[in-house]
Amino acid sequence: MTEADLDDVIDARRRAFGPIPADSREKWRRMVLPALGEGRYLGVFDGSRLAAAARLRGFTQWWHGKPQPMAGVAGVTVNPEDRGRGVGTLIMKAVMDRAEALGDAVSALYPATTAIYRRIGYEHAGALHTVRLPAEDLRGIAPAGPVKLRRMGPGDAAEVVSVLHRVHALARSSGPVCWDEHIWGVRLGDEDDFLYLADDGYVVYRWKGDDIEVENLVAASRETLRALWSLVGSASSVARHVVASVAPDDPVLWLLRERTKEEVAQIRWMFRVLDVPAAVERRGYPAHASCEAVVTVDDPVRAGGTWRLELAGGSGAATPVDGPGPRLTVNGFSALYTGVPTATLRLGGLMTGDDRYDEALDAAFAAKPYMLDYF
Repeated sequence: MTEADLDDVIDARRRAFGPIPADSREKWRRMVLPALGEGRYLGVFDGSRLAAAARLRGFTQWWHGKPQPMAGVAGVTVNPEDRGRGVGTLIMKAVMDRAEALGDAVSALYPATTAIYRRIGYEHAGALHTVRLPAEDLRGIAPAGPVKLRRMGPGDAAEVVSVLHRVHALARSSGPVCWDEHIWGVRLGDEDDFLYLADDGYVVYRWKGDDIEVENLVAASRETLRALWSLVGSASSVARHVVASVAPDDPVLWLLRERTKEEVAQIRWMFRVLDVPAAVERRGYPAHASCEAVVTVDDPVRAGGTWRLELAGGSGAATPVDGPGPRLTVNGFSALYTGVPTATLRLGGLMTGDDRYDEALDAAFAAKPYMLDYF
């Protein structure tokens, strides 16, 4: 699509998701303009009329601490009069083709509904976890040492990207994503957000009603982690609670004075492998895990096949072969890639056949995937 189509896209989004305030429209335009130039905004047209649209967001995503490019699918909209005609499936197939042409081997999305995406090979993988914490408990987190914090803005986009690479490599994270520098530059310009940067961490938070909402807080050291959470908790004289996006085993949960019942919400995301050999090669694996297995991946939408997986020393490779082995739907292989156990896949009907490799596959692909960002 081109810039001339954006008004029609906004109209489609308004019909799909509800009213869009004028200031949000302008921010959205600034964020999507680069996508147009890169061929990352796709449309389905009925003559000259836009029937559906979808955007490919170029992310970096970590799997066991190793970064790779990932096609984030967002803004999938089908006009009401075009629903039920296969238009959604048509644009998603085009999205996958374009993602692979751009060099992405994996893709993820937050579904408005599961069925359409599951039919074309996406499967549930992880979640964005938000927890509601007492602000006073965060204020009570004692510093572990001096940490220099400063306010940050659009000019710090490159530094934020650098911090994320260091944090997720060190933590051997699976699932988190990083926006490109342009998008970070736009996001860091929001005047309603409070933004602080340290040498090895940062926080983005804001007021939301009577609570504080933490969108991102990452840190590579104990000192910075404590300093940033204590900073957020300093609002406890006004705010009673902090609602924060966290990892499932986020260290802040072990810094709290009390833990009994916790209010945790999840927004689920789905994942798909687009190119088996490239995805296997680009993923990180536990250094101690070793696995050699033959698997068949059935993918009616894209090219399936049979591969020998060789995973050892933190690296992996997939080589086309002929031979027997367990069979997985592409949904099943995508779920396995994200750490879903083989026992779950078999009971769910996503994996059948030879089970001699199951334990080794579980060890090699072990992960607890999560994201901190919604897109």
